[in-house]
Amino acid sequence: KGAPTTPLVTIATTKLVAEVLEKNNLPGAIFTSFCGGAEIGEAIAKDRRINLVSFTGSSKVGVKVQQTVNERFGKCLLELSGNNAIIVMDDADIKLAVRSVLFAAVGTAGQRCTTCRRLLLHESIYQTVVDQLLDVYKQVKIGDPLAKGTLLGPLHTSSSRKNFEKGIEIIKSQGGKILTGGGIIESEGNFVQPTIVEISPDANVVKEELFAPVLYVMKFKTLKEAIEINNSVPQGLSSSIFTSKPEFIFKWIGPQGSDTGIVNVNIPTNGAEIGGAFGGEKATGGGREAGSDSWKQYMRRSTW
Repeated sequence: KGAPTTPLVTIATTKLVAEVLEKNNLPGAIFTSFCGGAEIGEAIAKDRRINLVSFTGSSKVGVKVQQTVNERFGKCLLELSGNNAIIVMDDADIKLAVRSVLFAAVGTAGQRCTTCRRLLLHESIYQTVVDQLLDVYKQVKIGDPLAKGTLLGPLHTSSSRKNFEKGIEIIKSQGGKILTGGGIIESEGNFVQPTIVEISPDANVVKEELFAPVLYVMKFKTLKEAIEINNSVPQGLSSSIFTSKPEFIFKWIGPQGSDTGIVNVNIPTNGAEIGGAFGGEKATGGGREAGSDSWKQYMRRSTW
């Protein structure tokens, strides 16, 4: 079942999959989809004939889906909220990092589970990176996402724009300093300004996912401190570090490093390798889509 706000996407996806199945001499009806609201999702979660329920959405709704499926001893595959951080060490390629942060934070108007929402900068390069980001943010082309050169399109719905406005108010009330953006764009469509906020990692609002192009920037002194900040949020989907030092890299990807499901080095948090396991830990749900971890969850193990 697709989102109730995107019925045309659901229909188009169904036709594409059916076409592939039929080209391979299989009935197109193997893939069945529904357009509708939460009542259909609730019915799927409750239906004992459905052995596994895969849900992509917020952590709040994911908990309800998991509880419902668990009550009937079904299996659940959850792909939930992200609160992804990029760490930039003092030895990093700053130009590469800035380009990566821009795309990860602004692309798709911040409406990806893997969007970069937190930027952790070593104190020695903090101002340099912030200044460069502020410069490139001024160059972001806002408009029709189908038009060539557009980087920032609209938010999904008017409710999303209201959530952005509410989020900015909360950010300010918790000591956040708006470095750029922070407002809506008065035009046809749900456009908002790409926003950079200087804020403490301890602020409650930083622990939540604001599904919009809002980037929190903060300082750190040591890699240990940066890892602690990275791991301090409830979500655990994606993270990345920019550095050239092997000792930093191995610490980052090791057992005392990042606690996210996707751990990157010198590339942004967004995007995914289709052959690898995509998903996260903690409030992200623990599920994996793609890779062997995924197809094994869709099967039943029998020992004989």
